[in-house]
Amino acid sequence: MYIPVNEIHKHFKTETPNMSNITHKQDQWSPYHDNSGTVLAIGIPGAVIVAGDTRLSNGYNILTRDATKLSQLTDKCILATAGQYADFIALRKFLQQRLQLYEFQNEVQASTQTVAHLLSRELYSRRFFPYYTFNLLAGLDENNHGVVYGYDAIGSYDQMTYGVQGSGQELVVAVLDNQLKGYNKINKTIPQTQQEILDIILDCFSCAAERDIHTGDNVEILIITPTGTQRIIKPLRKD
Repeated sequence: MYIPVNEIHKHFKTETPNMSNITHKQDQWSPYHDNSGTVLAIGIPGAVIVAGDTRLSNGYNILTRDATKLSQLTDKCILATAGQYADFIALRKFLQQRLQLYEFQNEVQASTQTVAHLLSRELYSRRFFPYYTFNLLAGLDENNHGVVYGYDAIGSYDQMTYGVQGSGQELVVAVLDNQLKGYNKINKTIPQTQQEILDIILDCFSCAAERDIHTGDNVEILIITPTGTQRIIKPLRKD
């Protein structure tokens, strides 16, 4: 059967799409970027141990492998922050300036409890455009025992013996609950010595680095005792 060519063209004719009706999705600008990472603090009698990884990332990109997430504000107090690194720098700068002014006016460094209250007030003052930071404040109290304060985004805080913030929080907090609180632990012995706590911290960061792509490279550890501060760097996986 013969079919004319023009009849074939009628059956297979397609219309040219109207390109003016096609909308292109554009990325929306946001003032917040989660550079993530993990920070941890544990208070014990006579010392406080604070740790944070040194990887700074943005999505799947590693911006640097040597960025500290810890800031020593006084001789007995450390701020540990995960989240947006630019906000961490701004918050650290504000606290350092206020604490320098406090020391100049009172001729004594602020206590850990005073710094904890100052941080809470600053976070609350920015509640309508909050710092994108996940903070832990750790230090020695008036009896030189380690204490940790955990914060939410707008300044509510609580005193605890240990705390974790950042992208590896869910991976680490269960280990600390088991090891330091004894939940469902077959061996009920609770670690007490500084070396035992250090070993647990290293295991926690090694576990987090296995699953969390934003945690890795190195773990920086600061140990505050009444006699001073000790800094330790240990390697983590770098891929």
